[in-house]
Amino acid sequence: MGNLKLFEEQQIRSVWNEEQQKWYFSIIDVIAVLTNSPRSRKYWNALKTKLQQEGSELSQKLGQLKLPAEDGKMRMTDVADTEQLLRLIQSIPSPNAEPFKQWLAQVGAERIAEIEDPELAQARIRATYKAKGYSDAWIEKRIRGIQVRDELTNEWKHRGVKEGKEYSILTAEISKATFGIMPSEYKNLKGLTKPSENLRDHMTDLELIFTMLGEASTTEIAKNKNAQGFVENQKAAKAGGNVAGNARKELEKKSGTKIVSKQNFKNLDNPKELKDNKDLR
Repeated sequence: MGNLKLFEEQQIRSVWNEEQQKWYFSIIDVIAVLTNSPRSRKYWNALKTKLQQEGSELSQKLGQLKLPAEDGKMRMTDVADTEQLLRLIQSIPSPNAEPFKQWLAQVGAERIAEIEDPELAQARIRATYKAKGYSDAWIEKRIRGIQVRDELTNEWKHRGVKEGKEYSILTAEISKATFGIMPSEYKNLKGLTKPSENLRDHMTDLELIFTMLGEASTTEIAKNKNAQGFVENQKAAKAGGNVAGNARKELEKKSGTKIVSKQNFKNLDNPKELKDNKDLR
């Protein structure tokens, strides 16, 4: 499961390893925070070479995982867990070192608490969206959408669908059938160019509702058809998306308003709830 963690509004790519019960963080993102350098990759390459020349045990233990790159694709990236990062920080002179250590401890404590009590995770998500300026009504739909998505991916996991590429393909199938547009095209329509910009965080209330309907319908169809493997679940994804797509078209016909919207939440200096625009396609 991929995530973006924020340290003083700076983004750090991260991924939670369920089996090992630990976070892994992008090293170049951490270095960017600690050094304020626009060339964090070059800084890390030089530091890594230095550690290797010194025979550092740390340099031999660091690994790589796929994380979203600037072009939106998943690429192998040097990562470190919390313990490794704490050791790495000792090699980087920075006034941010101590606050960053405290942040790491907080992130770890929050995750452990959320595993024991999932309601804490929802409360944290609500607080984060609230601080960004989202309305309470929108937040409730977004939280419910996360739950619906989790139910769907759990079904896929149990039904032999592989995480990563196959999840992405099935998600695109649902989106295409629901909205008549692929996720990548949807992001372009909304002017979202950064990997960190989550499409669903920029959806209107109705877009979120139809997204939920498509994914909930897919889950129900996969269960009832006992879909196994990628091919059968792809059929279920198209069918589930069509349920939502037909409902969307019916609403557009009755209301005279297009559901797919160019609007986004990129500018929240003057927060307000998004509303559908009849001029949008």
